[in-house]
Amino acid sequence: MHRPQPISRKDLIVATPTPGSLLLTPKDHALVLIDFQSQMAFATHSIDAVSLRNNAALIAHAAAGFKVPTVLTTVAEKSFSGPMFDEITAAFPGQELLDRTSMNTWEDANVIKTINAIGKKRLVFAGLWTSVCIVGPTLSALDQGFEVYVITDACGDVSAEAHERAIDRMVQAGVRPMTSLQYMLELQRDWARTETYDMTTGIAKKYGGAYGLGIIYAKTMFGAHEG
Repeated sequence: MHRPQPISRKDLIVATPTPGSLLLTPKDHALVLIDFQSQMAFATHSIDAVSLRNNAALIAHAAAGFKVPTVLTTVAEKSFSGPMFDEITAAFPGQELLDRTSMNTWEDANVIKTINAIGKKRLVFAGLWTSVCIVGPTLSALDQGFEVYVITDACGDVSAEAHERAIDRMVQAGVRPMTSLQYMLELQRDWARTETYDMTTGIAKKYGGAYGLGIIYAKTMFGAHEG
């Protein structure tokens, strides 16, 4: 009869109620929003324009609400690509847009100066197009030792194939993918955090799709409260 070997104390794993180090917090990263502009959106077909704008708005307002340092950058804003989405700039009134000529944001000296001034080792990216304007800076940031995340449903490309292959390429290199609603809820993490509860549920009600409708229904019909 086989008798199980006793587990030695040194091999025993003890769980503690603490979050994992790979989870994002409002203070441990910067958000970089790239080329959410009209001309770039016209040719985006991997995601519909309504969902794209909605998801971009959700992460922008979440970042602003949680006071996450955020870089807003455009390419050829005045001469070709047009203004950044209102849904994003409304979350950061008066913030300067860093306009570039380079397709790879990481090759722009003003953007890098801003990122260095923020001083966060962990960076989260979203923007248009995935295969060009997101692949370029994420792989460049990885190469220089940064931890890199991409909000995949707040990115888009000229085709589903282009978007998916770009995500594959980044993930294979070490980029960590996530989604827009996941981003906001990861920053909130605990409904007992009352100081940001109303802000988080308010953004979800406005930009959170079916989840937001569920919050509206529960609060209206039953006075429900997540906490």
